Amino acid sequence: MKVDRARELALATLTRIDKFEKYANLELPPTLGRSGLPERDRAFVTELVYGTIRMRRACDWLVDRFVERELDIDTRNLLRMGAYQLQFLGTPAYAVVSTSVELGGRASKLVEAVLRRVAEHEPDWPDEATRLSYPDWIVQRLVEDLGTDDAMAALETMNKAPTVHERPDGYVQDLASQWTADYVGAEAGERVVDLCAAPGGKATWMGRTGAFVAAGDIRPNRATRVRENAARTGAKTVAAFAGDARRPPLRAADRVLIDAPCSGLGVLRRRPDARWRIKPEAVIELETLQRDILTAAADLVRPGGRFVYSVCTLINAETLAIDEWLATEHSDLLAEPPPAEPWRPAGRGARLLPQDADTDGMYVLGLRRKGG
Repeated sequence: MKVDRARELALATLTRIDKFEKYANLELPPTLGRSGLPERDRAFVTELVYGTIRMRRACDWLVDRFVERELDIDTRNLLRMGAYQLQFLGTPAYAVVSTSVELGGRASKLVEAVLRRVAEHEPDWPDEATRLSYPDWIVQRLVEDLGTDDAMAALETMNKAPTVHERPDGYVQDLASQWTADYVGAEAGERVVDLCAAPGGKATWMGRTGAFVAAGDIRPNRATRVRENAARTGAKTVAAFAGDARRPPLRAADRVLIDAPCSGLGVLRRRPDARWRIKPEAVIELETLQRDILTAAADLVRPGGRFVYSVCTLINAETLAIDEWLATEHSDLLAEPPPAEPWRPAGRGARLLPQDADTDGMYVLGLRRKGG
């Protein structure tokens, strides 16, 4: 019997990600590069891996209704992958069952029985967090901060594969990130600092204006990646460096961008496993880090210079609360007009919800230092 190579590779990748705590967006591309599969099959593997991870909670619930014993990792992932195809891809049951049985090994009979029952029984979801396949705390936090309608629309949108946007220089970057870089307003000949720059998308986009961009990251390997992307995109005025954003080894600049480390709750469709890795207590640690970086960055802006804070998250703790803190602790930084639609006003800044323009979720706050 011929085994479906695409599904076999997807299953092996899912299991490897679980066993060794790999990141899907880092593990899958080189795996596909070595696979020898045609482009169509590679796209299918990507859909299976990303989709199964993204909808893991929902798939587990679909399966566990009909399972009465503990499952090993391989069998669990095979059943998840089968449930994903049945429920979310609409793949015919005969195709899902037959290809899954081929991969089931000693568990093939269990796999066949469970997936047949999944196919025969429409789900009566116990709650929205299970149906949408998110941890309870993420759903609760977004509902509290955005309101039910906007939160649910954002969560639904982040369950869809992202639209691919390729810039004229060949770099693939979501429009939300391009718009954030545009909002910095870099101009030819200006000195611009991007303190949390890796992998370099925003820095290289600002560099196209002719501005001199110092793009840093605390990890040398990530700073190297910025340097490589600058070379690949022809951004000759971008200089990468390794350094701690809390202690930047730089002099005053005309514009400073702090695309700060955050929970990433606005880019969950692009990072399928992030929803399962981030914990609520991590948000508190991130708030502290964001404030430390902002304090250091504020000193880098020359009088009259521009300062932009951005995060790819949607929760108030990392957006509106940071804005309020800046207004109190750094009163020398005055609010600038926020970007227009599809951005929505949020405090002195603006929030971009995923459903508003089919983009990542993002928050930006523009400030200008007194004087100059």
